[in-house]
Parts: sequence; structure tokens; C-alpha cells
Amino acid sequence: MEFLSLLYGVLALYICFLIWKLLDQKRDQECYILDYQCYKPTQDRMLGTEFCGKLIRRTENLGLNEYKFLLKSIVSCGIGEQTYAPRNVIEGREASPTLNDGISEMEEFFDDSIAKLLARSATSPSEIDVLVVNISMFTSVPSLSSLIINRYKLRHDVKVYNITGMGCSASLISVDIVKNIFKSQRNKLALLVTSESLSPNWYPGSNRSMILANCLFRTGGCAILLTNKRSLKNKSILKLKCLVRTHHGARDDSYNCCLKKEDERGAVGFYLSKTLPLVATRAFVENLRVISPKILPIRELVRFLVVSHFKKLKIASFCSSKSSSGGGTKSTKSPLNFKTGVDHFCLHTGGKAVIDGVGKSLDLSEYDLEPARMTLHRFGNTSAGSLWYVLGYMEAKKRLKKGDRVFMISFGAGFKCNSCLWEVMKDVGDANVWEDCIDDYPPESLINPFMEKYGWLNEVEDETNFELPEFLK
Repeated sequence: MEFLSLLYGVLALYICFLIWKLLDQKRDQECYILDYQCYKPTQDRMLGTEFCGKLIRRTENLGLNEYKFLLKSIVSCGIGEQTYAPRNVIEGREASPTLNDGISEMEEFFDDSIAKLLARSATSPSEIDVLVVNISMFTSVPSLSSLIINRYKLRHDVKVYNITGMGCSASLISVDIVKNIFKSQRNKLALLVTSESLSPNWYPGSNRSMILANCLFRTGGCAILLTNKRSLKNKSILKLKCLVRTHHGARDDSYNCCLKKEDERGAVGFYLSKTLPLVATRAFVENLRVISPKILPIRELVRFLVVSHFKKLKIASFCSSKSSSGGGTKSTKSPLNFKTGVDHFCLHTGGKAVIDGVGKSLDLSEYDLEPARMTLHRFGNTSAGSLWYVLGYMEAKKRLKKGDRVFMISFGAGFKCNSCLWEVMKDVGDANVWEDCIDDYPPESLINPFMEKYGWLNEVEDETNFELPEFLK
């Protein structure tokens, strides 16, 4: 009996040890954000209304109809007058970019954001174990990640991942890479660099589906410091709870809705299909279907199941009433209440229509949409870096409190929809790049002054007989 008691005691202790080891190992697999630094270019690269007018005017092959289309697009897209462009655009060389234009644009971003991030977090470049860089539409040899390694003299054994072609959703893909590395390696420090190079990607043609990208995309980016070091947990600002990636590249319409290609005259640009809203909605719905059980409380999931059951019971009567009334409108609103599991919504600033569409689907208030709207107005669509400007707005407004949950949603060419949930680890309030203007937001009006200056174009009917104002000549 004593032997059996001893054996049972040893087995119990061993099981407890295995459980403790498993829990201890899991704690070393967490993914934390220590700090991040968004990029704000210099004032001489700002795109005011008058300069944008001249920029459009010097684009060849544009006629009256294209001018009217651009006027409508710019006024309705939600972008303000303080966004930024690459230097070659400011200097009038957008139609003939050089390799050095693209490299210089990235160097300016690296020298500003990475340097500030390392200095503020008191981190030495030699402490970086993992480097992940995502710049979708520009590559160089050596790679941009090698440029960073050389510039900051990172260690020779740093693990490097250089991502291209992933579009606006690349930043969460990079986070997913870091998260998976942290699962297998302890005590690591990762530097994530996310941006887009616009210097070599200005479209000089007249295809409406391609010139739209010129109206939306602006210069920006972000450098982020992540870790799974348990000793740095109390210094971190965010903890990753879950991340879900949805990719519909196997569908032809999804694959072809966002493409970098040549137009009928051979000019290269970024093509946005009219099917994009439908494709994005489909990817978004599937992504929500997967991530909802991970982020919503049990009571909300139970409520959803009960409501869904009653709706199925009434489907016959619904169809009958619909046919008798001659049809009906299909609701795009999600039946789930995401506010039961989420405190803040960090949405990709793909455009006013994107923000409105996601807001309607999730039944969000103007307060929830404000960070995305204001980011779009102030910085434009900065591609993969846009999420971090939205997060920066929330932080600058002191909205983020310890224990809050932040839901990030992004879309990208392919077509992709990626989302994740963060937990705020402590009260934060750093203004980051919003420091000089956060008190001015939200402004009284987001009306773009383009209509005031160029609205007269809508009154012109004869394309061969109209005169541009003096400041556009």
C-alpha cells in the first residue's frame, strides 16, 4: 500500500509538473508590442489642393470627362489637404521615376521611424533577433531588409523576412510571421517595418480604374517593436490575443480585382475593378465567421444561435411576404454584436466607402469610425501602414485603457482580409505623429475644398471649348 501511495504521489507530481511546464511554455509564446513609430514626411512633401490640381493637369491624355471623374473621386474619397507624396511627384518627375527615387523614399522612412523607435524604447540594434519588412510594390537588390541591416548594423545571425506583393493587408501578415516565430523561440525581439513605395508607382495614363489609385494612396509607414520576453511584459502596450487570415486567391474574380498591370497604351498602374466591393464583402464575411468565436463572449454566441433558429422558423412566412410585396432589400448588417467583445475598432483606411461599408456591416457608431475617418483625412490611404495611424489616433485621444480590446481589420490585393484582436496592457496616451494636430480633430467639416476650386468643371459640356484657370496653367 505504501508503495502504491508513493507511486500515485509521484505520478500526481509528474502530471502537475507537465501542466506547469505547458503553462510556463505558453507564457513564453505570447506576442507583445513594446512600441511603434509611425512616419510623418517633411512639410515640403504635403499635397495641398492647388498642387493636386497642377499635378492632375500635367498628367497627359486626360480630357474633360477624366477631370470630372477625378473631381468626383477626390471630393468623395475622404482625403484632406495635409497628406504626403514622394519627392519625385513634388518635383514633377512622377512619369519617369528612377530606381534611386524608390530607394531614397524608403531610406527617408527608415532613417526617421526606425531611429525614433529604437531611441525611444532604449533598444540597441544589436538586440534585434528578427526583422520582418513588407513593402509591396518595390524591390531592390540587395533587398530593403538588407538595407536596414547595413544601415543599423544588425547582428549577422538576425532572422530576416522580406515580403512583397501582399498589398494593404501585409502588416498583419507580418505580425502573423512574428507570432509564429515566437511560438518556437523564446526571449526574442522583433522589428517589423511596414510601408509602401509610391515613387515608382504613379500611373500616368487615363484609365479610370487605374487613376483612382493616384487619388487614394499616400506616403506613410510604421516601425513596430514586438517581443515574447516575459521580463518585458510590463513594459508592453499591446498583447496579441488572436489573428485570422482569409485568402480568396483561388477565385478568379478575387484574384483579378486588384492588379498592377499595363493599360491599353502600355502605361503601368494599379487597377481597381468594379467588382472590388463584392469581393471585399465576401472575404470580410468569411473572416468574421472564423474570428467571431475567438473574440466574442459566450452569451453573444448563444444569443446569435437562438436568433438564427427563430429566423429559420420564420423563413417560410418571410419568403411569402417578400414575394407578395414584390421584393425586398437584403441587409448587410452582421447579426452579431461585436461591441460585446471589442472596445475599439481599428479599420483599414482604404477609402470612405470602405470605412462606411465595414461600419454598416458591424453596426458601428460614428465614435467607432472616427479614428479611421480622421486618419484617412489627415494621412490618406498609406497602404499596409494605415492601421497603425488609426491606432495612433486612438492613443493620442487617450481612448486606450488597460484591459481594452482593439479589433484590427485590413484588406489587400489577392484578395485578402486579415483581422486580429489586441489587449491593451496599460493606459497609453502617446500622440506619436498626431502630436501637432490632434487637438484639431475631428474638424467641424471634412468637405474637400476641391469642389470649391474645381466645381465649375461640372458645368462644362463642350470638351473642346473650356479654359483652365490661371493657377492650373
